[in-house]
Amino acid sequence: MMASPLFFPLALVLYFSPLKKQQIIEHISKVSEAAMEKMKGEIVEEERSNCDNEGDGKLKVRILVVDDSLLDRKVVERLLNKSEEGFEVITVDNGKKAMDILGLNEAETEPAAINDQSIDIVLTDYCMPGMTGYDLLKAVKGQSFPKPIPVVVMSSENEPQRISRCRAIGAEDFILKPIQIKDVQRLRNYAKPNASSPIVGSKRKMKPLELATESGGGSEKRPRLAGVVVA
Repeated sequence: MMASPLFFPLALVLYFSPLKKQQIIEHISKVSEAAMEKMKGEIVEEERSNCDNEGDGKLKVRILVVDDSLLDRKVVERLLNKSEEGFEVITVDNGKKAMDILGLNEAETEPAAINDQSIDIVLTDYCMPGMTGYDLLKAVKGQSFPKPIPVVVMSSENEPQRISRCRAIGAEDFILKPIQIKDVQRLRNYAKPNASSPIVGSKRKMKPLELATESGGGSEKRPRLAGVVVA
């Protein structure tokens, strides 16, 4: 059986005289304290770096992702969240829920909920049961919003007739699934964030002491597709 890493220092302590034992114990203690201080300093420096990026005034883009496939929604969500384009991602699994968020089902939607979640751009799958992406596109483009909402359609099938059909009624773009990193910038360019949108990177600044107590409990947020933009 392989000896524990602590075996050798302990063996040394037991072997040497009381004076040597005390010196070895003090040395081990100093090394541990130095390592802890270094780790704490790295955490503080990282948090300061994150906080320094708060003041760039870049507004987040609220993007509504509509897709009946859970896997595709998660992949898109992960890609958008991992990008540096400042997206706030809202996902739904059908066109009706998207209409609710956009405030187009007036009888069932409370105005307050719409105002709290104003959407800057819609990214919708083309083929969905019930209300298709084309139907959703037509519904959005048929409304006169104070600020027009860009709609980008995505599909796993590269059909020229489908692409032309969507562009004819106002689709900003048609992306072939899976979407890729290069498509993320295109989405960002189509969207004009509302002044009420949250600021990218806004978070509570923590003091070093708070960092020391909180650094162990956080869990990473889950992560998300990739694609070719059809010209």
